[in-house]
Amino acid sequence: MRAAATNTPLLEVEDLQVHFYTRAGVVQGARGVSFQVGYGETLGIVGESGSGKSVSVQAVMGLIHTPGRIEGGDIRYKGRSLLDAAGRNYVRRVRGKEISMIFQDPMTSLNPVFTVGTQITEVLRHHLGMDRAAARRRAVELLDLVEINAPTKRLKQYPHELSGGMRQRVMIAIGLACEPELLIADEPTTALDVTIQAQILELLADLQRRLRLSVILITHDLGVVAELCHRVAVMYAGRIVEVGAADTLFADPIHPYTQGLLNATPRLDAVSERMVSIDGVPPDLIDPPRGCAFSPRCAHARKGCAQRQALTPLSDGRHVCCWCAVNDHITGATPQ
Repeated sequence: MRAAATNTPLLEVEDLQVHFYTRAGVVQGARGVSFQVGYGETLGIVGESGSGKSVSVQAVMGLIHTPGRIEGGDIRYKGRSLLDAAGRNYVRRVRGKEISMIFQDPMTSLNPVFTVGTQITEVLRHHLGMDRAAARRRAVELLDLVEINAPTKRLKQYPHELSGGMRQRVMIAIGLACEPELLIADEPTTALDVTIQAQILELLADLQRRLRLSVILITHDLGVVAELCHRVAVMYAGRIVEVGAADTLFADPIHPYTQGLLNATPRLDAVSERMVSIDGVPPDLIDPPRGCAFSPRCAHARKGCAQRQALTPLSDGRHVCCWCAVNDHITGATPQ
């Protein structure tokens, strides 16, 4: 049975640090990431490729393996740490059952040598102890839930026999099989055409409302975030630089990187001869800047940006990691 909402967030990530040990050096994939997800809430995580979005949620799922390692911080699910010795055993029990993940590419996430039915029923038999017949009935229900036609027929098919949109729906069905409380969707519309993308996202939004799911949505599409998410966390160079309510963040972005992302998004109500972009390139995470990682690309940079800035709460309820914003050089927002 789904737990009742409490004042404690469903998921809390605090000062998460993930390093990858390579021949070239230590890549700091997550450098003090902190965020929360409430019961029934959809949190969008946005940022450039390589900013640490997928690394952070893979740490939640317990999927950081050699050469990667979690070097610090904590991850708490329902108030219980997932990183201590007992928590590592606990995450194996809840992964796939209470916390599920939809990966980027369904063609590589689904096993090509097993039928769709086998891959769905495996989850049900492993986590819920269903027998073969009960698992098969539930698999048909799940395919129907994600709006796949002729679900009984689809159970016998292999992933290569399905279209990209149908494979993604199968991945969603597997993610929902055990009625999780938290669903992580990592770029769920990658490699799909625009029409199918819209269908998949509409399906996710409908399932979130009907099943009262908590969702973490990782995407590059700010339009999707504006439509589906309650709150947004913006990541850059392994850190969250701004987080707050979606309406507030889109109406009045504070961090210069957030402003740059929104300015670079094409708009239907404006005509431009050329696309807007953010000058410069992301920093090398083997040797990231000591202070603000965005300062070399920032038109507002000051001497204070050489200092490391923590996420600071502002009076409008959001948090921002920017020396200029906190010291009122960019906006009128004031820290608490």
